[in-house]
Amino acid sequence: MKKAELLVTPKNVEHIRELIQAGADAFLVGEQYFGLRLAGEFTLDDIQAATKLVKEHNKKIYVAMNGIFHNDKVDELGPYMQKIQEIGVDAIVFGDPAVIIARREAGVTLPLHWNTEQTATNFFTANYWGKRGSTRAVLARELSLEEVIDIKENAEVEVEAQVHGMTCMFQSKRSLIGNYFLFQDKAMEVENRSQNKNMFLHDKERSNKYPIFEDQNGTHIFSPNDICMIDELDEFLDAGVDSLKIDGILHETSYVTEVTSYYRQAIDAYYESRSAYKEIKKELFKKIEAIQPPLRPLDTGFYFKETVY
Repeated sequence: MKKAELLVTPKNVEHIRELIQAGADAFLVGEQYFGLRLAGEFTLDDIQAATKLVKEHNKKIYVAMNGIFHNDKVDELGPYMQKIQEIGVDAIVFGDPAVIIARREAGVTLPLHWNTEQTATNFFTANYWGKRGSTRAVLARELSLEEVIDIKENAEVEVEAQVHGMTCMFQSKRSLIGNYFLFQDKAMEVENRSQNKNMFLHDKERSNKYPIFEDQNGTHIFSPNDICMIDELDEFLDAGVDSLKIDGILHETSYVTEVTSYYRQAIDAYYESRSAYKEIKKELFKKIEAIQPPLRPLDTGFYFKETVY
């Protein structure tokens, strides 16, 4: 039986080294000029160093090119893909069809992972992009577990699902933090606006705090809770989901590394026997709960329809 891949988003090259020791199988890296909502910024030199390290340990590395591209960036897609192919990465994660066209025109043969965030919701569309070069579909976080299983049963490509971490609920290409919320007479206010980190949109009515930040791609707002599916992993593994993703964005490296080690234990236990997994899953959940930041409660996202933005 083929083991599910444990995919993690690292902060930097040194963090990859720690994550390899923790049991990660693959890494998603890139730079915000081409990719969206990355845990860390990786220049081409960083990607080269990361790829060398990853290959030494027989792991995989994927580069994010899932940005929303305007005309001014289109001509840069092909040369960038040629460079990362020369480096030896394993795949490109994309959302914009311009990447497919630029890849073909540049003579690049790297596999593609289709990731449009919220619109990857059915196997028809996943298979459509599969016929156009994609080898994997990265499923939307808004799907129920039943829908994920149904897509996996009918998809002709690999399927990736997020099992831990933050989920983005809003993006605007505009810089909204300084130009909007601060001056609205609403029940929400921006905290820590003076720093472009550790900022929250505070909904006092619901007592929720939504992480918010700006980068080259605009403004991003995240859900107030973290997905944690470590005690429900058998559902994904029974269904044969190919890749399980831990998203480390806005978390400390030590937290991501420790969480990765717990998911590694859970996955290995499952493949040893279902009973072995069942014996440890609650304990592993409690260990994650113990290190969870106070402002980031754990839930199951949309997998069981508990989350309401």
